[in-house]
Amino acid sequence: MTSNTSTATNKDSRFNAEATNWDANPFVQAATVHAHKALLSRLPPPEELATYDVLEMGCGTGLLSLLLAPSARSLTAVDAAEGMINVLKSKLATSHAHLSNKVVPVHALLEDPDDDRIQFDPASSTGREKKRRFDLITSHLVLHHIPDPLSAVLTTMYGCLKPGTGRVMLTDFENFGPEARRFHAESKMAEVERDGIGRDEMRELMEAAGFVDVKIEVAFEMDKQVEREPGSGIKGGPILRFPFLVCEGRRP
Repeated sequence: MTSNTSTATNKDSRFNAEATNWDANPFVQAATVHAHKALLSRLPPPEELATYDVLEMGCGTGLLSLLLAPSARSLTAVDAAEGMINVLKSKLATSHAHLSNKVVPVHALLEDPDDDRIQFDPASSTGREKKRRFDLITSHLVLHHIPDPLSAVLTTMYGCLKPGTGRVMLTDFENFGPEARRFHAESKMAEVERDGIGRDEMRELMEAAGFVDVKIEVAFEMDKQVEREPGSGIKGGPILRFPFLVCEGRRP
């Protein structure tokens, strides 16, 4: 049996290699914009959102982080692939330098809510808190890459939230049946743990982790051209429509 740590390391190798060109994928860019809109439509008004400390798990190159950060008090962007974090750091040093006082890029496989690497608060005069907790946790197109048990990362998210008010909003494509597997080319399936996420499974897992007010619904849909035949590696296949779910919950 492959351990979660070794599985994560294998995935990180792929994402490190792809980090430099990650943002060049139009589908990735469009999906991120849709996810951002889905979050904003479900979040509080701007004046309240401006007080939020946000944690994004699996931030990649920071596409969603940099869209959401202007609306928040602070945003801690975590990813296990160092190459992805390095791209985000480069953006914060150049094109998005105006957000460098809000966004904290962190290279980590986050498993402990008290991990010292997420305790830095860029908006605080002291810069660091003990047992820092967040108002909102997001992830986008991350859950389908997480090895079982998926419950472990949900438990970590739960522990990272402020009691009573902290919320998660997680977006990923839905496992709507056998065709959902075609979201990824077969050549990339070694880094994929599940063919999207299921509504009933996510509800059960989130409630078991302690979340209340759990809500799972379609946030948006996207068309994607897939391989001509699964495993062929030949582009130009059929265009399939993929629903994306948003999974919401609150820590009581």
